[in-house]
Amino acid sequence: MGADDRIEQARLLYEQAVFGGDTDAVTAAERELDAVEADLALSRGRVVHAWFLQSGHENPEELSLFERAADLYRRLGNVSGEAEALFWIGAFHQVVRSDDAAAIPVLEQSCQKAMGIGDSLTASYALRHLGIADQRAGHLKSARERLEESTRLRREVGFLPGVAANLVGLAYVTAEEGRRDEALGLLDEARSIAEAAGAYGILRHVQEAQARL
Repeated sequence: MGADDRIEQARLLYEQAVFGGDTDAVTAAERELDAVEADLALSRGRVVHAWFLQSGHENPEELSLFERAADLYRRLGNVSGEAEALFWIGAFHQVVRSDDAAAIPVLEQSCQKAMGIGDSLTASYALRHLGIADQRAGHLKSARERLEESTRLRREVGFLPGVAANLVGLAYVTAEEGRRDEALGLLDEARSIAEAAGAYGILRHVQEAQARL
């Protein structure tokens, strides 16, 4: 059900409560509006995050938006929504504040919840960022395993730009392991996939990695 449908449903429930004397209608209306608010908070938080990636300046509203979404989804029993919101909380700590210690527990929660309900896409995001944390900590074996599993899930759901992004990450790990030729091969594959998918932002990351390696 979309936001407009939920808002209309809340209006009808209001009328049932006020004019029809339905004592349960108010609670049902609040749930419909909580669902709208959760989706809006998550979407607005993602847009704020995109602005950070462009500007490099933290917006203090970003974390509160994701935390609000996670809380509402949890109260609604929406595990998929909660897993996604938890991922973004973890991403905020890792990407915006460079705080892997704060990010890892939340990313692990996100991954566990997503895997538990078969939400492969959200799990792939959480695994990717857990792999990044492993790489930063020098745990290359677990970094590779998590990035490879994330890539497998992304191929499975057809998320090609995400596959290309992960191959760039795997190339860096492979280069750190001393296999430069293999790393360059991964970047060639990443470039081909990104070009086919029109993922020009990922292409810039591929080119940067090729220059570094």
